[in-house]
Amino acid sequence: MEFLTVELSESGWRLDLFLAHHFPNYSRTHVRNAIVDGYVLIREADDPAQETHGKPSFRLKPGQIVAFEPPEVPREAPIPEEIPLDILFEDEDLLVVNKPPDMVVHPSRGHWSGTLVGALAFHFAGKLSTVRGPSRPGIVHRLDRDTSGAILVAKNDVIHAKLAALFEEKRIQKEYFAIVIGCPVLDRDMIDMPIGLHTKYREKMAIRRDDPDAKEAQTFYEVIKRYHGFSTIRAMPQTGRTHQIRIHMTYAGFPVLCDRLYGGRSLITVEELQGKKPIALTEDATEGTVILRRQALHAHRLSFTHPGTGKSLEITAPIPQDMQAVVEVLENCRAIR
Repeated sequence: MEFLTVELSESGWRLDLFLAHHFPNYSRTHVRNAIVDGYVLIREADDPAQETHGKPSFRLKPGQIVAFEPPEVPREAPIPEEIPLDILFEDEDLLVVNKPPDMVVHPSRGHWSGTLVGALAFHFAGKLSTVRGPSRPGIVHRLDRDTSGAILVAKNDVIHAKLAALFEEKRIQKEYFAIVIGCPVLDRDMIDMPIGLHTKYREKMAIRRDDPDAKEAQTFYEVIKRYHGFSTIRAMPQTGRTHQIRIHMTYAGFPVLCDRLYGGRSLITVEELQGKKPIALTEDATEGTVILRRQALHAHRLSFTHPGTGKSLEITAPIPQDMQAVVEVLENCRAIR
């Protein structure tokens, strides 16, 4: 962590310009992204315990202390890696890939290898859109590292722009399959709560009703089946905020199973699901045969009109084996008769 004191001559400077000036190895865009991602704190000179996350446009005052955790300098392009891809659909304009869990979509701090774009760079070198820059070739949208399922990839800039417009106009329907803790009373419901940066933890987002910088977010969900203590649901986000389904389901009282960030632990055992052992509150207290090691969330289906051909597409990514194994245990041991 680097600490900088705002000088009198720097009074009124924007936060992003201040950091770009003091850290010339970072472009203003990289600095702005670091601020938005929570790598920057501002402390008041007269009360160092008072910390706030500034916005890129935040105007600084003399004596304030800017705490900055410099992220790794972004690389210009992903390293092509021979990683197998499960391609669900492909034509001359676009493809849909079934992303496995534990795979980051694009390179980021601590995750320069093993990414989806590294695999895409190997299999489709020079044949992907460049709209998102050299570090994200073809990437139109993203999935969290431990969320599996269907993700769209554009092969040229024209199609990329049209797909982005479809997302903006909410004309691409995304359906997720999830296993959640608890049983919703309603068969279906709409969660409409704004999402913004967490005030304390930079890796988390949160419901922020009174934050002017929070963004509107709506998630429609429908119960597929209830079990004793668990449910399977389909979730259709109407907006595309970071961690949206995970945050909204936690807010509703039904967190996604094995969601470490919003549920406290990232694994569960067969014995816990079977009821042979109580469900441990923490991972450290877990004993038995682990059946799931990541959040039980899967991008199951994409439906949209192909922007090149005009044809309607509905592309389905099969439920992955680890989540299916959990469902089978629930069917055998926790079914509601």
